[in-house]
Amino acid sequence: MDQAVDKPVLAAPTAPLTESEKNVIIAGILLSMLLAALDQTIVAPAMPTIGRSLGHADYLPWIVTGYLLTATAMAPLYGKISDVYGRRPTVYAAILIFLAGSLVSAMAPNMFVLVVGRAIQGAGGGGLFALAQIVIGDLVPPRERARYAAWISGTWAVASIAGPLLGGGFAEHLHWSLIFWINIPLGVVAMAIINKPLRKLPVAAKRHRIDALGALLLVVATALLLLALNWGGSAYPWASREILGLLACSAAFWGAFALRLMRAAEPLISLEVLSNPIVLAGTASMFLLQAANIGLSVYLPVYLQSIIGLSVSQSGLAMLGLLLGTVAGATFSGRTIPRFFHYKRIAMVGVVFAIICLGVLSLVAGRASLLVVELLTICIGLGSGTTFPVATVSVQNAVDRAHLGVATGVLTFLRSLGSALGVAMLGAVALGYGLPLAGEGAPAAGQIVSATPFMMIFLAAAITLVLSLITLALMPEKSLRGRDETEAAVLVE
Repeated sequence: MDQAVDKPVLAAPTAPLTESEKNVIIAGILLSMLLAALDQTIVAPAMPTIGRSLGHADYLPWIVTGYLLTATAMAPLYGKISDVYGRRPTVYAAILIFLAGSLVSAMAPNMFVLVVGRAIQGAGGGGLFALAQIVIGDLVPPRERARYAAWISGTWAVASIAGPLLGGGFAEHLHWSLIFWINIPLGVVAMAIINKPLRKLPVAAKRHRIDALGALLLVVATALLLLALNWGGSAYPWASREILGLLACSAAFWGAFALRLMRAAEPLISLEVLSNPIVLAGTASMFLLQAANIGLSVYLPVYLQSIIGLSVSQSGLAMLGLLLGTVAGATFSGRTIPRFFHYKRIAMVGVVFAIICLGVLSLVAGRASLLVVELLTICIGLGSGTTFPVATVSVQNAVDRAHLGVATGVLTFLRSLGSALGVAMLGAVALGYGLPLAGEGAPAAGQIVSATPFMMIFLAAAITLVLSLITLALMPEKSLRGRDETEAAVLVE
């Protein structure tokens, strides 16, 4: 089941990348990442139109779930594959898989084919999320890398804002299939941009094996867990035999995967990486932070509509505060990290600030004005956004170049898994306190909603951030490598 791959000894590239070539690569890779991020947000407004066009509207949630399942499960695989085969062919493979899924989705004659196309898209999109950070890690030393995290956060912000606008506009005024057709020319442009300069990136220098059995166990375990988190409390009660069965099967596959990691000649995720205390604490902190952030972003529009009295479109505009605050926090953190020896403190102060603001929001949820809510959500975004560059740079700085892809893949995987867990966790809190929901992001029609469920949702998000702060505090600090040290490490390898 293991596939061996021989690699030549790494040497310094004969024609080093210039700064302009590095910027071209980063621009192309972020364009690719933007495509994948857009396809997480662009579909939702068009789903009613798609349901009317293709029928079988009861399967509409699978348009989102299918993408989420494969994107999350495939992220750590791409990290390992890129370490073995090199970044350029892996990036190309991810883009081509994503474009193939876009083509299948655009030409789908029925709902089943569309769901299959979305799953194919996710298999490519999950790789693009991880590879964007991996390639930036190759190009820029850790001491300078943090400032690029703001570009990644900005890409997500653009997707969060532009996705719903484009999806709604295409579905209402043109045709829903344009949601997927638009990916083709943009993907081709991204491939053309990065083609030549990516050839100069070095490839890892040692013999590697791809653990196919370990990859299969990881994908199945992740898919079962995500199904349980997506269906629990909505399609089935949390205590139902369906959800409990999915969780039990997922636990069994996770156990088998852990056993495989200990016994495989070269496991899918290196035990050296998993046992690194910086990687452990950094990925756990990101997992918890993302659970709080994404869960909050799902239920904040419900609060704005139910308690503040905004319309659906108005609540979408009001969400800009949280998004732009997060980008601003990541930008500030990224630019400040190189100036601090104890750079971890930047994120710790930011998370403490976000926790305080969430606590205040929980206390005033029943009587706050829109202005107060906007100011608080901007501050929450500012505080939590500081963690993204710190966690990413810390994890990448903790491993050598040969394990950069694996470590970044694990970070991306847990970040995505945290998103799913956060929505499920805060959804359970909402249902437990009697919040009537007709579906994702929508209060049930004709229901009078109390502020109490939202107070508890904000409090649960604050507690999750406290746990993230604790793991961040436990993360050891390692001096960030500069340009000279990074180049020396490449030559040694």
